[in-house]
Amino acid sequence: MMRTGTTMGKMVGFLGLALVCLMQPLPAASSQQDPERLQVNDYQIGPNDLLEITVFELPELNQTVRVSEDGSITLSLLGKVDVAKLTAQELEKKLAQLLDQQYTKGAHVTVFIREYQKVSVLGAVGRPGMYELVGPTSLLQMIAQAGGLTALAMKEIYIYRQDKNGGQTRIVVNIEDLMINGKPGLNIELQPKDVISIPLDQTLNVFVYGEVRTPGAVSFLGSKKITLLQAVAQAGGTTEWAKTTKVVIKRKDKKTGKEIVINVNMKKMLNNKQTDIYLEEGDVVIIP
Repeated sequence: MMRTGTTMGKMVGFLGLALVCLMQPLPAASSQQDPERLQVNDYQIGPNDLLEITVFELPELNQTVRVSEDGSITLSLLGKVDVAKLTAQELEKKLAQLLDQQYTKGAHVTVFIREYQKVSVLGAVGRPGMYELVGPTSLLQMIAQAGGLTALAMKEIYIYRQDKNGGQTRIVVNIEDLMINGKPGLNIELQPKDVISIPLDQTLNVFVYGEVRTPGAVSFLGSKKITLLQAVAQAGGTTEWAKTTKVVIKRKDKKTGKEIVINVNMKKMLNNKQTDIYLEEGDVVIIP
């Protein structure tokens, strides 16, 4: 899990280091072929791929077809053909064999994959959108294709994956463990239709008034939180007339909506005699 206080700036700063892993093999547990051989020749055909099929001896078989959800295509003359998990070269051989059996010997068949299976990348990346899976692709490779993480990325990545029964599984990947701590098992191989979600951090506000140099709203990221002393520092610090022993924090109770008044001796905090406290969104700090 992520250590408290780690900043996204550190994560983004280490992105270059993390991306060195892009050309490394995926975890040994993967059932796919060696990911160092990232060639289109190794790509296995799957649902929704768009195939362009050419038979030189039988032009009437030339057509562009989309693979159905059950992993098959329907061709004139040949009818329904199962193509799932075949490479383009394997499908060429299969179609040639079928033609040998039914129509013509020595048929020359070519299969060109015009559109590949896709995954979705959403949230705090440079270029959110749909991306094709051309060969085995790891999580880090896909993040790089999508423009990398932005400074507003939160602590975790969520991968939503469909299972064989039509349900959905959520895989949680800690960003710091993936990119900084270098845990290779987290750099998982993606599957068609995966949805990769990197939640955007929220910008929240507290308000500091009274004897500070720049009173007003103080912004912070929801995942990072902010303490009383940090908020006062961002407001320019206290003036020489500030009565730091009589600081008041006004907060609305989230359940009842009633105002809560918290009296704080900030002088003790400054002298390390009292623990600093975290503020909540919408808190109003008054320094008399």
